[in-house]
Amino acid sequence: MSTYRLQSLFAPRSLALAGASPRDLSLGRIVLRNIREGGFKGRLQLVNPRHAEIDGVPSVAGLDRLDGLPDMLVITAPPGEVPGLVAQAGARGIPAAVIITSGLGHGPGSLAEATAQAARPHGLRVLGPNCLGVLVPSLALNASFATRMPKVGDLALISQSGAIASSLVEWAGSRSIGFSAVASMGDAVDVDFGDLLDYFALDRKTRAILMYVESITDVRKFMSAARAAARVKPVIVVKSGRHPLAAQAAATHTGALAGADAVYDAAFRRAGLLRVLDLDELFAAAETLGHLSPFEGKRLAILTNGGGIGVLAVDRLVDFGGTLATLSEKRIAELDAVLPKSWSHGNPVDIIGDADARRYRAALEQLVADRDNDAVLVMNCPTGLASPAESAAAVVEVIQRERARSMTRKPVLCVWVGDRGEATRIFDAAGIPHYDSETEAIRGFMHLVRYREANDSLMETPPSVPTQFVSDTETAREVVTRALAAGKTWLDPMEIETLLGAYGIPIAPSHLARNGFEAARAARPYFAKGQAVVLKILSPDIVHKSEIDGVRLNILNEEAVRREADDILTRARRTHPQARLIGVTVHPMVVRPKARELIVGTTDDPVFGPVVVFGRGGMAVEVLNDKALALPPLDMKLARDLIDRTGAGPLLGAYRNVPPADRQAIELVLVKVSQLLADVPEVREMDLNPVLADDSGVIAVDARVTIAPVAAGARTRFAVRPYPKELETHVPGWDGHPVLLRPVRPEDENLYLDFFRHVSENDLRLRFFAPVKEFSHTFIARMTQIDYARAMAFVAIEERTGEMLGGVRIHSDANYQKGEYAVLVRSDLKGRGLGWILMQRMIDYARAEGLAEVEGQVLRDNTTMLRMCTDLGFRIEHDPEDPGLCKVVLDLTAAGAVASAAE
Repeated sequence: MSTYRLQSLFAPRSLALAGASPRDLSLGRIVLRNIREGGFKGRLQLVNPRHAEIDGVPSVAGLDRLDGLPDMLVITAPPGEVPGLVAQAGARGIPAAVIITSGLGHGPGSLAEATAQAARPHGLRVLGPNCLGVLVPSLALNASFATRMPKVGDLALISQSGAIASSLVEWAGSRSIGFSAVASMGDAVDVDFGDLLDYFALDRKTRAILMYVESITDVRKFMSAARAAARVKPVIVVKSGRHPLAAQAAATHTGALAGADAVYDAAFRRAGLLRVLDLDELFAAAETLGHLSPFEGKRLAILTNGGGIGVLAVDRLVDFGGTLATLSEKRIAELDAVLPKSWSHGNPVDIIGDADARRYRAALEQLVADRDNDAVLVMNCPTGLASPAESAAAVVEVIQRERARSMTRKPVLCVWVGDRGEATRIFDAAGIPHYDSETEAIRGFMHLVRYREANDSLMETPPSVPTQFVSDTETAREVVTRALAAGKTWLDPMEIETLLGAYGIPIAPSHLARNGFEAARAARPYFAKGQAVVLKILSPDIVHKSEIDGVRLNILNEEAVRREADDILTRARRTHPQARLIGVTVHPMVVRPKARELIVGTTDDPVFGPVVVFGRGGMAVEVLNDKALALPPLDMKLARDLIDRTGAGPLLGAYRNVPPADRQAIELVLVKVSQLLADVPEVREMDLNPVLADDSGVIAVDARVTIAPVAAGARTRFAVRPYPKELETHVPGWDGHPVLLRPVRPEDENLYLDFFRHVSENDLRLRFFAPVKEFSHTFIARMTQIDYARAMAFVAIEERTGEMLGGVRIHSDANYQKGEYAVLVRSDLKGRGLGWILMQRMIDYARAEGLAEVEGQVLRDNTTMLRMCTDLGFRIEHDPEDPGLCKVVLDLTAAGAVASAAE
């Protein structure tokens, strides 16, 4: 349901508290006290059948006795009463409830499940149960059992844990950090992370979002909301449970490498979230984001009165991936004019231990004005030679003067070592971020840097997939379907060869032999070419072949093949008497002396579904544990990033007499594996290990694949909806040249650039409601890089030339009820019916997705579009606030609209 009715949780005008109590230390009394002492200006009513009034506030016996309809119901009543209260609230039309009560249990048959079922038919939104509550400082609303009301600010806090939320509120209160809202989810029977991310992403009072996560349930909803939120504001997350006490044995290397926390990390990275490891780091992030906006660059200038702490700060900056700014000769000369001769003459700018306020002021003025740095860290070590408070005041004076003079506010961070007094109060009053140590300050600086880098990465255009990417999806599906029909859970080597071959993934060929004589016959062609062979045991019950000496390498003649094959089978019968032995497989011995051994694999995470794993491979793959994970689907850019996050990345370059490996071939294998998972969701785990990579390309030497049926009707098991290839259609074109209608791809940027050259200035004005003079990368990226779970854009491509002829897009609201469309056709093709075709395709898609309504804004002088909308069944509404605009609306639930669109 997403943001539906969430306004009632975070902007209520009236409240009702069910479970208010006069009993000391009871939950109902604490929450009542917090609401009243917080100063909430809206109306408050109490519900308690045993008391006519509580602390001077009248109380009614039940929800049916309330005077009017409150926007929000807060529940602190005993657990057994909660489902009934929720059912009554829904029936009365109350839009939202916060259930602070704990002890409702979990799962089928629990009070929590009964509560969710009671709320659902009425559309009642429920936060909780077992939660801290809701705090909205700008409304003086403290509907919680937190010990204090936080200050007004622009950070939103979403926490699964009430204790963590309460601790953050306490910490923030001591550091002058404020919040736009604090929401504790508790057991989250309704409102979850996805809902709250959607709400705060659009909330103008919120500049950044902090999250404490224990687990994610609806991962597709979460990923979609997180990616959308991260594009517009920083989202910082801390997750508990990074190191489970025990791990189950995995059947494949990729299963062993892909721990649960590593998958969460990959998900956060894919969504563009900033992950921190503990509350200390989250506090540092809150301190930074509470006072500073993200900025370009990562060059840091350091100003200090102590050389030692300056060097420590440089060490931490390098540790965290930052860059130390360089002082130009001109800047050094200007600092020379205001500093003593003994200053450091470099960065860190050490102004010596006797530095007073005047010296701090003079040096900081130079660094703030310096365009060769992007931010400044100012540090002070206490000495008996100068006043730390006076120096702090001088720093604040420079910052405030610079803010008043310039629209570009260069970030300044401060560390006053050991100070808990006057300097702290000075920085708090001025809203200057300050930290207890150089490490915290550098972390805070890097949080801002990494947010900008993550945002840039989300907007970066991936390179096109090379034309040699071919796939035969039908053959791949046929292999898996036959194997499942035979009751298999593992594919045999021959099936794997066909499966991978359908996607052009190179693998050493294999031949089945049931005994030594068949093995010798299969090896004969390789010996004729002077090539050695490899033998491997084939049994569905023996997964790790090398553990029973079931792999024999570099066999050079037929007699040796017969002997080794029989020995493998004899040993397998002795060590695994219950195993089903099919025989051995014969493979050519692949010798690439300068190749790197890699692993490319997939595993199936119980929360996030398919995950791609890449790293250094070979027999010691688990020992090396050099791997990185990514959520599919992958494009070439994501594949490149995945490689670069491992130690294998640097090894792929040239060194000594070893030529560089073909990185594009490796990236392409990762993309192909990702596409295979999308097309054949029955593939659950895959090991390509080792994959040999050198300057001639890549080849998998060994592979294992597990399969399992998928639920009927399942569209995708991916956490991030993949490119919907099934939506590609062909329509007749002009002059006998067919047109492909397909969803937009992230790599379509150049396609759009060329398309816009064929659109007149007036048509661009009609589409974008203003003259468009320049098409920046950011502008086009927002059109090509869409979340298929929330939006769709179809482009019309002339198949003969590959040119884009037009496009239509529809973006759903957060509740997935309405969609807003836009359409544009090349100016030289207007009047040929392409606009009509695109509009019909969009309407058909919206209806198939279950949207109830499609709407759009059209300039009143765009008579062609208005006429087409009328013919398609839209109703035309005039905008009362803008006489130049019309709103066009199509009701997809009306029979007339269906008929009109279908004709």
